[in-house]
Amino acid sequence: MQLQTILNRVEKYKSFVYGSSRFVEASGTLELEVMIAARANSRPICSGCRRKRPGYDRLPPRRFEFVPLWQIAVFFVYAVRRVNCPECGVRAEEIPWCQGKQTQTRTYQWLLAKWAQRLSWQETARAFRTSWQSVFRAVKHAVFWGVAHDVWRDVRTLGVDEIAWRKGHSYLTMVYQLDEDRKRLLWVGQEREKKTLEKFFRCLGRKQSAEVDFVCSDMWGPYLDVIAERAPEAVHVLDRFHIMRLLNKAIDEVRRTEAKQMERDGYEPILKHSRWCLLKRKENRTKKQTVKLKELMQYNLKSVKAHLQREDFQQFWEYQNPTWAGKFLDDWCTRVMRTNLEPMKKTARTLRAHRDLILNWFQAGGRLSSGTVEGFNNKAKLTMRKAYGFRSPETAGIALYHTLSDLPEPEFTHEFW
Repeated sequence: MQLQTILNRVEKYKSFVYGSSRFVEASGTLELEVMIAARANSRPICSGCRRKRPGYDRLPPRRFEFVPLWQIAVFFVYAVRRVNCPECGVRAEEIPWCQGKQTQTRTYQWLLAKWAQRLSWQETARAFRTSWQSVFRAVKHAVFWGVAHDVWRDVRTLGVDEIAWRKGHSYLTMVYQLDEDRKRLLWVGQEREKKTLEKFFRCLGRKQSAEVDFVCSDMWGPYLDVIAERAPEAVHVLDRFHIMRLLNKAIDEVRRTEAKQMERDGYEPILKHSRWCLLKRKENRTKKQTVKLKELMQYNLKSVKAHLQREDFQQFWEYQNPTWAGKFLDDWCTRVMRTNLEPMKKTARTLRAHRDLILNWFQAGGRLSSGTVEGFNNKAKLTMRKAYGFRSPETAGIALYHTLSDLPEPEFTHEFW
């Protein structure tokens, strides 16, 4: 079977025909060049207005990289025609296998983009004997096409959070769709400011924003303000994950302060290696950590008191009625405020300030949790570690959209690998 027959089967272009092919040597490697010619009497299409226009002249032959064949690099060779367009002037014609001045065919770019989802960008470049920049251009093309053809429809549940994408307090605001039938990254914005999240709601639109039923976020002030303003009908939930993380942070602060004080006073360092036995839940502790906790329980330590207050708070999640849950929350905060544990008192004040949003967890029936958001955040961090080389938030956003957004793809005549 001839190569032209195979190409006409998997990659046929209207108004263009495949000609002869030849092997060439380039930098010690074997390459395959396939000539392409325009059909007789066909008129070129203007790349500006996309209408058929009379020809003007031809540019020198260009090479366009196609999918490798048997580990042999394949290039289409074609002399691009120029058109004399009455609206756009003299322009290069539009060719179906490539866009603009790029040197890679669309099919090859989609192949690189798919492999870049499985491997790191650098490993993908090595596997296909190309450059990191070529892989990035392919991913960028796939993301731009997918975002342009993505339809935000029936978005009922949102998760909002931020991740640090590099050192120096540089953040990205992440908005996820958390509907039962579809969970994915919906939008990425630079920094975690009020205007950042407002930009997302402008993209979502007023009508779609009014149809959002639930929003899950942490206690970051700018997020709370924007969600209350832009999605007032939605049930805004501060869920279990963020609250328990806040309590654990307070316990750890009490432990560190007390350990330093005991060291200064010359006491035995009994709090050494005690961090995780105080922070972990009972079912997650190892035997060694369980023994360590029992040892600490024998002493009148502030760290132990903070730990017991956290364990007492776990009863909050067992309530079914939000009224009784609210009474328990008020009582718990009152008891904590009577202690001398300043980090725990600070946490109690925070819970009091966000009381209504915390109780919305029961209105959502306990179904909504940002555990899914944190899972996506972990995948996002892994994605940014895999895509070595980018230094701008725009490039980081492209990598995240490519991996986590479940973007649409065009229909192909043939799937490569």
